[in-house]
Amino acid sequence: MKTTLRSTLTVLVGVSLLMACSENPVTGKRELHLVSQVQEVQIGEENYAPSQQSQGGVYNVDPGLSRYVNEVGQKLAKVSDRPDLPYEFVVLNNSIPNAWALPGGKIAVNRGLLYHLESEAELAAVLGHEIVHAAARHGAKSMERGILMQVGVAAIGVAAANNEYSNLIVGGAALGSQLISTKYGRDAELESDNYGMEYMVRAGYDPDAAIKLQETFVKLSEGKEANWLEGLFASHPPSRERVEANRVTAAKLKRPGLTMGVENYRKQLKTVLASKPAYDKYTQGQTALQKKDYRKASALAEEAIDLERREGLFYELLGDSELQQNKFKEAHAQYTQALQRNPDYFSFYLKRGLANQRLGDNAAAQTDYQNSIKRLPTALAHYQLGVIAEGRGEKAKAIEHYAVVAQTQSDLGKQAATGLVRLDLADHPEKYVAIGSGFDNSGKFIVQLKNKTPVDITGIVVEVVTDRAYRISFDSPLPAGKAAQFAPQVSVGAAGAKVRVVSATPAK
Repeated sequence: MKTTLRSTLTVLVGVSLLMACSENPVTGKRELHLVSQVQEVQIGEENYAPSQQSQGGVYNVDPGLSRYVNEVGQKLAKVSDRPDLPYEFVVLNNSIPNAWALPGGKIAVNRGLLYHLESEAELAAVLGHEIVHAAARHGAKSMERGILMQVGVAAIGVAAANNEYSNLIVGGAALGSQLISTKYGRDAELESDNYGMEYMVRAGYDPDAAIKLQETFVKLSEGKEANWLEGLFASHPPSRERVEANRVTAAKLKRPGLTMGVENYRKQLKTVLASKPAYDKYTQGQTALQKKDYRKASALAEEAIDLERREGLFYELLGDSELQQNKFKEAHAQYTQALQRNPDYFSFYLKRGLANQRLGDNAAAQTDYQNSIKRLPTALAHYQLGVIAEGRGEKAKAIEHYAVVAQTQSDLGKQAATGLVRLDLADHPEKYVAIGSGFDNSGKFIVQLKNKTPVDITGIVVEVVTDRAYRISFDSPLPAGKAAQFAPQVSVGAAGAKVRVVSATPAK
C-alpha cells in the first residue's frame, strides 16, 4: 500500500512538472514554472511594504531621492524583457549597502549603497541587475525549489502517516524576509549582470559603469568591510569572474552616445551625501548603546540631530538610551519626536508603546502596538498586546496574541507558550498534550502521552472509550517536552480503543 501510494504521488508530481515547463521570459530557456506571473505579482505586492519596514523603512528626509531612483528604474523596466510587470523602486533608510528585488518587480535600494556609487549609470547597473532578478524569475525559482522540497516531504509524510513536522506555518512577513535575503548563485548573478547591462544600453547608459561597479565591489569585499558583508555581498557575492564577464559584455554592447550621468547623479544625491556625517554619528551611537555607554550614545545622537534635524532615527536612538535607563517619560518624548518626522515607521510606534506601557498607560500602548503591527507584525508587539489583554481579563484576545508569538523560535516564543498553557490548558488540553494508544509486545494496552508545552503539566485525566467510557487519572507530573506511557486497567478488545485527554493543569 505504501509503495503504491508513493508511486502514485511520484507520477502525479512528474506529470505536474511536465505541464509546468515554460520558456523563461529573459533567457528563452525551457524551465519549470510552478509560480505563475499572477502569483509573482501578488507575492511582491503583499511583501513589499513589510519588507521595506523590516529594512529601515522608506528614506523620507529627501522624498525626491526615491522619485529619482524610481525614474531611473522605470527607464530600465520599460526596455526589459518583462515590461508588463508593475515595477516599483524605493530608497530605504538603511546605512548597510544593499539592494534587493521581490518577485513581480518590487525593488529597493538602501541609502547606504548610494553613497558608494559615482554616476547615474552605476545606479542603472544596480537597478538593471535587480530588474533581471525579477524578470528572469530568480526569486520565483527559489520559491519553486522550496515547493519541490515540500512536495517530497509531503509524500513521505502521507506514506509514513502522522508525523510531527506537518504543521509548520511561516508568516507572510517572514516570507518577504527570506526572499530578500536569498543568496543568488553564480549563474543567476552572471545572468543578471549580462542582461542588466543590455537594459542599460537600451536605456542609454554606458555599460562601462557596470565594470567599474563590480571592481568597486570586489575591492570592498577583499577589504572584508563588515557592513558590506552583511548587506549586498551576503546575497550578491562579487568576484573577479563577474568583472571580466562584464568587461566582455560591455565591449560587445558599446556604441556612441551612451551616458554616465555623473553630474546629474551628484545633483540628485546632494542632500543624502551632505547628511552622511550625521548617519555616521548615528551608527557610532548605536555601537555605544550596545555597549551600554548611554552618555556617549546620547551625545552622538544629539550631534547627529544638530547635523540633520529631519531624521527620526536619531530621536529614536535618544529614546532607546532613555528607555534602557528606565527613563520612560523621557523615552516617550523622544519616540514622539521620531514619529513627528516619520509617522509611518513601525519601530517608533513599537518602542513608544513600550514606554507607554511602563508609564501605566495601557490604552495608549495598545494603540501604538496596533499601529506597529499594521506596518510590520512582530512577536514583541503581539506579546505585549497579549499581556495587556490578559491584564484586562480578555482571555480570548490574550490567547490570540500569545498563539502568534508561540510559533516563533525565540525566548519570547517560550514565554508566550507558557501564557497559552496558563490561559488555555484547562479549556483545551488536547492542544497541549498529545495522546496515542496501542498494544505492547505482550499484548498489554498502553496509552502514550506527550507534553508539547514548555511547562510541567499535572492533573492529567484521560478518557478511554471501548465498550464503555473510562476516565483514568495520570497521577505523575509530565515534565515540559517529555513523553510518558501507562497501562490503564480497562478491558480493550483487539480493535483497540479511542483515547483523548479531557483535563490537565499547569504544575505549580
